[in-house]
Amino acid sequence: MKKRPQTSNPFHPPSPGPRIPVRILEPYPDFSNPTPEQCNAVRDDLLAADGFPTQFADHRRKRAMRKNQTRTIRSSDDERGECENKRNDTVLDGVVNLLLSQNTTETNSARAFLSLKSTFPDWENVLGAENQILESAIRCGGLAKTKAARIKCMLKELMERRGDFSLEYLHDLPIDEVKAELSRFKGIGPKTVACVLMFNLQQDDFPVDTHVLRITKSMGWVPEKADREKAYLHLNRKIPDELKFDLNCLLFTHGKLCQSCSKKGGDQLTGISHAPCPLTKYRTRTTKN
Repeated sequence: MKKRPQTSNPFHPPSPGPRIPVRILEPYPDFSNPTPEQCNAVRDDLLAADGFPTQFADHRRKRAMRKNQTRTIRSSDDERGECENKRNDTVLDGVVNLLLSQNTTETNSARAFLSLKSTFPDWENVLGAENQILESAIRCGGLAKTKAARIKCMLKELMERRGDFSLEYLHDLPIDEVKAELSRFKGIGPKTVACVLMFNLQQDDFPVDTHVLRITKSMGWVPEKADREKAYLHLNRKIPDELKFDLNCLLFTHGKLCQSCSKKGGDQLTGISHAPCPLTKYRTRTTKN
């Protein structure tokens, strides 16, 4: 039987192997949208209509603080100690939280993370736990066996390669190297990496989930047949860095809550907005389920 030829993936370097920079390509070089003016207008209209989502307000504050710090002095010892005392403030906590959020609801993933942190005092205990105990702790988040195995594999590799259970070193790496580092871990795909960059490392990145993809397609910002990975590459090239965080949080939240833009017509969440959609004037295509 002939072996399948290996295909390269610009987002997933071969593993194991030497760390290599991730080469980012533009999948739609002749596609002009979105322009900076379009991005700014949509951001402003969503802010005026919906306000900034409260669930992301703390991340927004941390980004503002980080932007005000110099590259050579990121934080004082007091600030670092305060950060480490918060249970969900380390990069590793963020990555594990995102792993648990895969293929489940926000409510269930939050419960799974809280259960994990209350069951085990530290990551060493997580790695040393029997599989069944770890699976039981995160079962409410779904796919417990798969997620437990991936968490353990990541912790084991971190200890073998770095000598501790920490991903704080990612703060000091260029974005391409962060992507290469995180892509080593099984279960960490492009969307998870982008979320870590934006939320946990306060970098200018633009994750593309189903809500963001659906709305950006409807506005003609990406081709109709674009998948999430190609949309991610294109939108990160076109959207100005200073708009990425606010625009991403606004589109994500609006896509869940707006009756016109939601995949299910909007009624899946409490607090649904039946007000006229502020994005109607930007749509060039019909939103599809």
